[in-house]
Amino acid sequence: MKKLLILGSGTGGTIMANKMRKDLPRNEWDITIVDQIKTHYYQPGFLFIPFGYYKEADVIKPKNNFIPMGVNLIFKEIDQVDGENNKVTLKDGEVLKYDILIIATGSKIAPEETPGLKGELWQKNVFDFYTIEGAKALAGFFKTWEGGELVIDIADMPIKCPVAPLEFSFFADAFFIERGMRDKVNITYVTPLDGAFTKPRASKMLGGLLSEKNINLVTNFFISEVDNENRKIIDFGGQEISFDCLVTIPIHKGDDMIERSGLADELGFVPADKNTLQSTQFNNIFVIGDTGNFPTSKAGSVVHFQAEILHENLFCFIENRPFTGSFDGHSNCYIETGHGKGALIDFNYDTEPLPGSFPFPGIGPFGLLKESRMNHYGKLMFRWIYWHILLKGKEMPIDSQMTMAGKKME
Repeated sequence: MKKLLILGSGTGGTIMANKMRKDLPRNEWDITIVDQIKTHYYQPGFLFIPFGYYKEADVIKPKNNFIPMGVNLIFKEIDQVDGENNKVTLKDGEVLKYDILIIATGSKIAPEETPGLKGELWQKNVFDFYTIEGAKALAGFFKTWEGGELVIDIADMPIKCPVAPLEFSFFADAFFIERGMRDKVNITYVTPLDGAFTKPRASKMLGGLLSEKNINLVTNFFISEVDNENRKIIDFGGQEISFDCLVTIPIHKGDDMIERSGLADELGFVPADKNTLQSTQFNNIFVIGDTGNFPTSKAGSVVHFQAEILHENLFCFIENRPFTGSFDGHSNCYIETGHGKGALIDFNYDTEPLPGSFPFPGIGPFGLLKESRMNHYGKLMFRWIYWHILLKGKEMPIDSQMTMAGKKME
């Protein structure tokens, strides 16, 4: 019996477990998935919690609800991967052998990497919303906050869902307007980028929205420390920004076991071919999602599109033939802009976000690089799609390869 081992039962690992169990012969292949956490979090929903739109119950379900029959599910902590000997050791000493390994352990925030960030003000005046604990703590803070300097700061790139900090800023603007206290809150968006986003056209559009909503934009700011006593963030050049409430998007890194296994790059992510998703170190190790060092967004849509390619390439590998799947960096993101509206961007490695209609040319129903109510509804609908279709590895009417159909070249 051959063995397929999947590390991580988040979005990528769960999708691959479903796809591969469906298509691999059960009398030939044993499939095992390992994770230390039993709860599956719908991470895009964390954004809604600080503003009271979602509660914790709206974004969590048991992971075993989504793992198919015929897949062994082990809830234990992973110690390390031994790529030379095709085995994985768990923290309790158990050893799992594999013929093919998929690493899908995601990424996590590392606030401890920035001096002072997890200081005395942590979850008192300094919050993240990339964890369920941070989002809930911030929701509690906003219930009684009377206003002041609200600073949203990105420590460094890459981060999960690069548009989420912008969405938070737009949501905050709408939230405080609706509470009748926007004039008491000065919102500042601080980024290490030279604009609001990584892609020029999208950066121009999103930067314009920040300006329209009277949100200050500070660029090229690389945070060096948080001064808890004086409530300031300081960059490496000495620039200081004062805050009464700091919402941080901390440095991201891969799972600690990646580094212990000698598989990590300098940021803690796994180097892999950006098109085939195969590890650059071992040809029977494949990588999906946030844990890879792919030059694209660390977002759920990327995992979904990568899963189609990885599924195809795994069968190429098993059948000892050249890879036929090539991931093009396809990503699309709904962007909440507040007051029941949203925007949408669709891009890949080579093509930046363009205006147009999605997914059907001329019909939509979603508009690219523009605000609309339909885009907002798309964001809300995606939660149902995530739980009932995407995680279960079912087909969706969106091609894994980005298409130019419906896009307008300017």
